Formats: sequence, structure tokens, C-alpha cells
Amino acid sequence: MRTTSSITVGRAAELGRLGSALAAARQRSGRAVFLLGEAGIGKSRLAGECAYQAYGLGLPVLRGRGSSTGTVTPFRPLIEALSSRFRAAGPPTDPELDPYRPALARLVPEWRGAAASAAGAGAYPETVVELAEALLRLLAVLGRDAGCVLLLEDLHDTDAETVAVLEYLVDNLAGLPVLLVGTLRAEPGPALDLVRAAERRRAAAVTELRPLPPADVRAMAAAVLESDAADVPAAVLETLADRADGSPYLIEELLADMLAGGALHRAGGRWEVAGGLRTGVPSTIVRSWGRRIDQLDPPVRDLLLTAATLGSRFSVATVQLITGYDDRTLFSHLRSASEANVIVPDGAAPDRYAFRHTLTAAAVTAALAPAERAAVARRAARAILRADPELADERRQLVASLLLAGGDRTGAAVHFAEAGRRVLEAGAAGSAVVLLERAHELAGDAERAAVTEQLLPALAEAGQLERAFELVRTLPPVRPEPAAARPAAVRGPATDRRIDLHTRLAWAAVMAERAAEAAAQVAAARALSGAHPRPEQDAALVVVEGHLALLPDHAPAAPTAPEGDATAAGAPGDEHPGRARLARTEALARRAAEVAERCGLPVVACQAWQLLALLARERGFDDADACLERMLAVAEAHALPVWRVEALLRLGANAFMRTGDGARLERAREAAAGLGAIVLTQTLDGLLAMNAVLRGEWRTAREIVDRCLDATARLNNVPAHRYLLLGSATLAAHRGRGREMERELVRFRQAGGEESFLMPLRHGLCRAIGALLAEDRAGARAELAAGLAWEQEHPNVFYLAGRHGLHPLLEVAEGHWQRPDLTRATAAPATELAWNRQFLGFAEAVLLGREGRPRDAARAVDEARAAAAPFPLAHHLALRLTAEAALADGWGDPVGWLRTAEEYFHEAGVQPVAAACRALLRRAGASVAQHRGGRDAVPAGLRSCGVTLREYEVLALLTDRPGNQQLARTLSISPRTVEKHVANLLAKTGRPDRAALCDLAAELCAGP
Repeated sequence: MRTTSSITVGRAAELGRLGSALAAARQRSGRAVFLLGEAGIGKSRLAGECAYQAYGLGLPVLRGRGSSTGTVTPFRPLIEALSSRFRAAGPPTDPELDPYRPALARLVPEWRGAAASAAGAGAYPETVVELAEALLRLLAVLGRDAGCVLLLEDLHDTDAETVAVLEYLVDNLAGLPVLLVGTLRAEPGPALDLVRAAERRRAAAVTELRPLPPADVRAMAAAVLESDAADVPAAVLETLADRADGSPYLIEELLADMLAGGALHRAGGRWEVAGGLRTGVPSTIVRSWGRRIDQLDPPVRDLLLTAATLGSRFSVATVQLITGYDDRTLFSHLRSASEANVIVPDGAAPDRYAFRHTLTAAAVTAALAPAERAAVARRAARAILRADPELADERRQLVASLLLAGGDRTGAAVHFAEAGRRVLEAGAAGSAVVLLERAHELAGDAERAAVTEQLLPALAEAGQLERAFELVRTLPPVRPEPAAARPAAVRGPATDRRIDLHTRLAWAAVMAERAAEAAAQVAAARALSGAHPRPEQDAALVVVEGHLALLPDHAPAAPTAPEGDATAAGAPGDEHPGRARLARTEALARRAAEVAERCGLPVVACQAWQLLALLARERGFDDADACLERMLAVAEAHALPVWRVEALLRLGANAFMRTGDGARLERAREAAAGLGAIVLTQTLDGLLAMNAVLRGEWRTAREIVDRCLDATARLNNVPAHRYLLLGSATLAAHRGRGREMERELVRFRQAGGEESFLMPLRHGLCRAIGALLAEDRAGARAELAAGLAWEQEHPNVFYLAGRHGLHPLLEVAEGHWQRPDLTRATAAPATELAWNRQFLGFAEAVLLGREGRPRDAARAVDEARAAAAPFPLAHHLALRLTAEAALADGWGDPVGWLRTAEEYFHEAGVQPVAAACRALLRRAGASVAQHRGGRDAVPAGLRSCGVTLREYEVLALLTDRPGNQQLARTLSISPRTVEKHVANLLAKTGRPDRAALCDLAAELCAGP
């Protein structure tokens, strides 16, 4: 008879919680639920009940589990879960998943071909958080109609990458139609740490399954025996209570043992006990399985013992390698074992079988003596090595585990280390760390240093820099080679490996902006390379040193300027005190780029050209673009997709700065999205948001920030997150919303923005503009001075922060700069950038007017306005400043400029500047527009001339050339008032007479 319960007993509360979670997911209130408990406690049964309920409600269920073989396969539960859904239904085709398919291709085999085609010859190594965000989007699409369930079992056996993805999912399910259900044992490890941390911050519900109480044990026994609870013999219940420890699995196995041994049988319609019931729960289970195995044919018995050595789930192919059986014999034996209810086909993976329970495999192997278990493991390892010397897929880890079980720690360490190296090459640094740490622990003294050298890069790539820097200090010194001064050609390979290791760690530290650790690693590498480094090693170090020189806390401080020295306030002609040092860095980096290309080091070459592009900006953007074009060519020639997008990103940013056109940035974003490079896409989104702010495209900027800000926080993409926060603050500043700007800057500071490279932009592009829109010119100059002071102490890669544009205009407008000052300022290459060029054009006009050259000044304003066309807010702000100077010096058309600026700022809701424009108009004796309701009906060109709504009504009636009396009757005003309105229209439009005014009215009515 069946010896399993047909119902779930004693878990009503847990089933209720799962039911509530399912209902919440259907209402787009996603959550995570973890079922925690020892083996056999009923986690899988509850998970199965949850899946059954979900199927009944029409929810897609994606089901996977961790590996029980001890092998580390990145993302295995997730791949299995998606395959369980897509194997039959196929993957979704929703267009909104297009940007995420390249990342998801790692989990969905059906998308791998398309992803490879999109990436070209190279493949993008997406980060774990990028993959997690892509998976989150996929789950949201699958659950869009009714919700969906991601059910992952045995998480205690899962890999580091899956744990990282789960952490991301747990924190971001709110508001999505997704239920995540996970099961795991309470065993120390990353999965349990994740669950406990999520529970503490209330991001997940954790249900710990307790042993069944006596009443539920009775009910379960009755369900297994298919009888009433009263019919279960008391002796049976006493045995179950004493020896099953409330475990549903052990209850079923003990009952099966009683039935198989005849101790419990049915007589006269009732259950009776014959003789005594055996004692000792663990040994009873072991003996029970031992008897079952002994009853099988010897080949079937040997096959099961071999399979149990591999774990609770095993691959048919691997068992065939070890046993050497042909297909017919193998499947005959598997069928016999399945009929004996020892193993079952694994539904999630067609080529696998599983023991009926995790404890079943443990019980089978426990029936063997320790020496026999070790012999079986060694025999299995040797068989796999003979049949598959290359040890593809998971087999190398399996061989390592079998060697360890067989007592060969050194052999196990070798194979774990090689498995870790391969996994690292595949881009799964977290899993590589797990495998290499295992090898490190098993390795003997002679091998440990070599394993450490493999482990360190994995730690760096996994972001575990503290552990890496701690471990690198434990490496034994390289065997002395008189030679730190000997030529590189005769230096030993151990020294070269150590130099390369320190260089890789130094690059990781630079990318993490950890200047002190980077400098220490560079120093260690330089000490080993001595006076005669290999050219390729020297090139890699030069590149790291160059990037290190640009870090804020590594660049040497500028000397203090004497009191009263104009350079202290950022006057023209000041230069960064490290300019000579940067010039030397540039020369060395150029030589490093050439060496890297010659020696076949394309990544180092890309790093070098990127550095050179940053340094070349000081000379001009033609040189910078030439470096980036070279970087792009190297990346494309060597199929380096990440570096290709990096080059496109920087070329797009340069193009926008030079012209104000963001089209090339948009194309770079398309390339990043097509590659599935989510982090790079977010970086580009930040640039596009700031560009939209500068162009006055407020709605576009707001949409980008709102769409991307939370995602950058979820992915821990700190640079992009800070930039978007600054973009949001700058958006508020450019709209004259001071309080909103301050709130956004608080968030920027909390994200560490004030310790970043973004400070010049914070001072100049954000706060200084905000101060000018509040008519606080002194505050604006103070912010610009603070930005210049920051640049005096740090290398600067931002050229639109005010130093080369807004700052000169303000200094000229305030009368602090004269012609020589502006001439020196315009000598910098950055003054050719579109944003800066507009301000400098207006500054030139102010100086020309002040020098008594009115025609030249007016012409300069026209040119500056043409350059300012892409930037409406900056255009009108500069127009307001220039008009004030023109009024004072008596040149140009200050009244017209002020009316244009007043109209713009009134429509934009920036009242301080609009009011200042009106005050200047009154000072000039000009009429001031009255902003009454309906004034939007006045065409913008007429509004800028100061035409009022009533005057426009008069003008509109002039198309039929009526007289003043007729106009007065139509408008219900006096003829004298009509005459006054006509006179004002003539003056404001510049028309010579009434006939010309009538012609203008006819043109307006005719339309475009």
C-alpha cells in the first residue's frame, strides 16, 4: 500500500499564510515567503500545495531547486525555474523585455542565440544586479494578468550568484504581481543569512516549520494508513511520538518499515501490532533502507549506492560514465529502483533522477561502512576521469567532492581550484570565490600560495575587496631573485604572476575609488618589477597610476594662494598646480597605449585611451575625440562590448557638450540597451536627464529621473544614482524651485555626493543658477567661487560647471573683469563648448558696449543668442543680465531683450527674474505688460514686444480696416481709448503707419 499521506496535516496556519500571499500577488502586492526547517519537516509538501493552489488560480509557476550534489553552478535554481515554464510554453515575446533579453539569455537558453547576435563577436558580462533587475522585469511581465509564483527549493544548497539575485528580488517585489517562495534548512550559510536579514528588515515573511504535535502525528498516521485516527494502535502512536520527532518524513518511513516487516498489519478490518516494534529512529531508517536495497538485484544495488554517493539528485549521464552500462541496461536498473520506490524521475530536469527524499540518499550511504563509502567515492572519481578527462560542466566539482570523500584532500583542492578558475572566466565571481575558498582550505602548504593567487582576482571581481586586501598580505614573499634589478627577460614566472596580481587588485581599487589601497598595490607591483619592468606590465601599471592620479583623495593638494591673489578666487589664467604632473601622466599613458596594442593587451589599451581622452580635454575636444575613436576601434576589433559602449558613451557626451545636440548620446544608449548593459544604460540615462535640463526640456528630464532613480538604487549603481539625484536638484534649480532643490541636494549628500567628483556641478550648474533665478547675484558668485576652489584642489573632468562660461559673464557684468581677463578666459579649449560659448558671447557683448562699440556689441548679442538657441533658460537669463548692462551703457535693444526675458520667466513661473525685468523696464521708461487672464491668446512675438491683451484685440479687428468709432462700438470702449491702443501698437510693433498695422493684422489672421 501507499505509505505517504494524501493530505497535508498540521499546517493549516502555514497554508493560510501562503494563500494570503497568493491573493496579494494577484493584487500586485508582491512579497517573499521563506519556509525554514530541518530535512523531512514538510517544506516541499507545503511548497507543492502552494504551487497547486497557484495553478488552480491560473498563476504561472516557475519551480527550481538548489543542487544537492555539492557542486556550485551559478544561477542553477533560476535556470531550472525558467526552463520549467518555458520548456512547454516558450519564453514571452513582450517588446518591453527587449532591453533585458541579453542579460536574461544567461538564464533562458532560447534567447542565447539572439543575444550573441546582438553583441557581435563579444559577450557582455552583465553584473548580478543587472541580471536580477532583468529577472524582476520578466517576472512582472509573466504576472501582469493574474500574478506569478517563483518557487525555489533547497536554497541552502544554492550558489552565491543566486543568493545575490534573491536578495535583490526580495527587496524589490513590492508593487509587483510576484510571489517568491523559498525553502531551506536552518544551516549556516549565505542563504540563511539572506533570509534572516530580510526578516529583520521586514522585507520577507519567514515561517519556521516546527515538529508536528502528538495530535497531528495521530492524524498523519491515520492518513497514511487510510483509517480513522481511533483505529491507529496506541503502540504505533507511542513509537512514532518517541522516534519520529514530529517529522512527517520519518513518520511515513517508520510506518513503511512497520508494514514491510510485518510488525503492523491489518486483520479483521483493524490495524494490529504483531510482536514488538523496533527502536532507534536513525538506525531504524538506515536498516529499513538497507533491507530494501538488499532485496534488489546486486547491479541495481550497486547503481543506487553509486548514485547516493553523488547526492540526493543525480545525472543519468554521470551514473552511466561511472558504471559503464549501456542505455538498455542502465534504464532497466533505474526502472527497478523506481518501482522499489527508492528513486523517482526528477520532473524539473528530464535527464535526472532523485531519491525519494534527501534523507533517503543519506540513509542509503549510511548503510555502508566508512571505508566502503570512501572506496565507492574513489572508484566513482576514477571512472569519471577515465571517461571524461576534460571534466566538462559540473563534473570537475563532482570529482573534487568524490576525491574529498575518498580522503584525497590535495586532489580535491586541485580540482576545486580549476573549477573556480573556469567559473570565474564565465563571469560568476561569487561562485568562483566559494570554490576557490574551498580549494584554499584543502590545499597543503606547498599549494596554498598558488590557490591564493587564483582566489584574489575572484574576490576583487566579486566586490570583496576587504577580504582580498587582507589575503594578499598573507602571500609569502616571492623567492628572492637578485633581481629586482635584473632584466625582465631573466625574471622568474612567479614574480611576473605576482606583479600581474597586484596590478589587477590596484585597478579594482581604483574603480572602487579606494586610492590608498590602489597606491599600495601599485607600490608592491613596482617593487617587484624593479628598474627593468616588462613593457606590457609597465603599461598596465602606468594606466592604473594615471587613473589613480585623478581620484579626489589621491591628487596632491594645491598650494595656498597668497591673500589677495586673484587666482584664489578663480580669476582667469589660473592653472591646476598638478598640470605638469598630468602632462607627464599623459605622455606615459600614450606610450602605454602603444605598448598595450603592440603586445596584444586590448583591455589595457582601452583603459589607456580612456585615460588619454580625459587628459586631452585640457587641450581640446578634437584630441579627446581622437582618443575615444581609437578606443572604439580597439574595442570593436577585439570584441570588447563593454569598452565599445564606454567609448560611445564618452563620444556622445563630448558631442553634446560641443554642439548641444544629444543625438549621439541617444545612439550610445541604444547600443548599451541592446547589449543588455543595464548599468551603462543607467549612466547614459543620467547624462540624458542632465542634458534635458540644460535644454529646458523639463518633462523629459523629470520622466528620466523618475524612471531610473529607484532602479539605480536597487542595482547599487552609486555613480549613476548620485548623478540622477544631482540632475533632479538641478532640474528644480533651473525651474526656480529653491526648496525643492534643497530637498534633492539633501538626498544627494546622503548618497555621498559631496565626496564625489560632482561637486563643481553642484556649485555651478545647480546652486549658482538657482541663486541667479532668485535674483541673488552675490550668492551665485559665492557658489561659483566655491566650485572654483574645489577645482583648485582636485582634478576636474566637468567643463560646464561655470568656470568657462557663467563665471566670466557674471564677473564681466559686475564690472570685475576687463578685456585682458576675458581674453585669458577664452583661451581655454572648454570655452568652445556650446553651453559655455553662449555665456562668453554675452560677456563679449557687455565688454564691447562698455568700450563704446555699440554696433559690435549688438552684433555680438545676436551671435550669442544664436549660440544659446538650444538652451532657453540660459539664453533668457544671459539676456536679462546683458540688458541691464546695455541700459547702463546705452547700447543695443535692452527694452526688447527685457520684454523677451520677462515673458519667458513669467511663463516659466520664475517670478523673481520676471519682476526684475519689469523693474528694469520701468527704469527705462518702457511700458510693462500686464499679465491678465487670456493673455496666452497674444502671439509670443507680440507678447515679447509688450503688446497687451486689449491691444491685441484691437489689432485683430484691424484686418477689415475699420475706423476708430467702429472699433469703439465693437469693444465697448471710447474712441479716444482706441486711438491710444493704436498708437501703442504702432510704437511696439515698429510699424510706420496705420495701414502697415492693418497689413500686420491681416498677416496674423492668415496664419503660417
